[in-house]
Amino acid sequence: MTSLNHTAVSHTVFCLLGIPGLEDQHMWISIPFCISYVIALLGNSLLVCIILTKRSLREPMYLFLCMLAAADVVLSTCIVPQALAIFWFHAGEISLDCCITQVFFLNSTFISESGILLVMAFDRYTAICYPLRYTTILTRALIGKAGLTIFLRSYCTIFPITFLLKRLTFCQNNIIPHTFCEHIGLAKYACNDIRVNIWYGLFVIMSTVVLDVLLIFVSYVLILRAVFHMPSREARCKALNTCGSHVCIIVLFYGPGIFTSLTQQFGRHIPPHLHILLANVCILVPPMMNPIIYGIKTKQIREQVAYVFFPKQK
Repeated sequence: MTSLNHTAVSHTVFCLLGIPGLEDQHMWISIPFCISYVIALLGNSLLVCIILTKRSLREPMYLFLCMLAAADVVLSTCIVPQALAIFWFHAGEISLDCCITQVFFLNSTFISESGILLVMAFDRYTAICYPLRYTTILTRALIGKAGLTIFLRSYCTIFPITFLLKRLTFCQNNIIPHTFCEHIGLAKYACNDIRVNIWYGLFVIMSTVVLDVLLIFVSYVLILRAVFHMPSREARCKALNTCGSHVCIIVLFYGPGIFTSLTQQFGRHIPPHLHILLANVCILVPPMMNPIIYGIKTKQIREQVAYVFFPKQK
């Protein structure tokens, strides 16, 4: 009888609550959300335009940065407009297909960014450890293949999740206490066995993000070993400075995610609204800060941005 009910009833529309427990504060919470999104959208769009239009910024490091900026625009757009609609208009209703689409683009873009950070680490490793062969190793063809591989990896690993979610029968509650749809957060409302979803989700994380983190760590161990073998103190400082922006972005991208995962696993007594706020911070802060960090720490980008806004002073 239970199986008949499961097959007879399946929710096709869900309701996102936003941040439960803080409904009265949604209007105030929307202010930093909106500001962060505007900064991320304008800053990253400006980076993409400058890098694509200025021949002096056609180096591998800036081309990878262009990919990162484009991914940041997609990542923040995946959740912020939906969150603002909830905060401003209480428009949390979302269809199952739209929810699954959001899961796909959110996760695939996140994995793409992780892959881009990995190739940026390889770029810094090549520039410091093999400076004379830098241009011959990181050719335009290799950069194009790396970009294609990154996006194919992200889409191919996340695409099966859409089918894993579509096969489920959502006969439980259709109220989601969140600002956006998550894979397991959505799957737990199904009446089916979701162990396949859980194990596949774990496999995706381990084979992409965790592997990327390990490879980035190894690359920076090799970079530091090469740097400290340099005879000149000035050369060491210059080499470390070239990695400064990238290290900041790595910490900013992986740090909140690791902290959120730890609080979800061990912070049983932390209120649910804090978990949801942390999940949003993971997606909001990196796209907002990336163009600011690169704009401050990279002389070439500072000069081009200054020329865009103050052309007469160039």
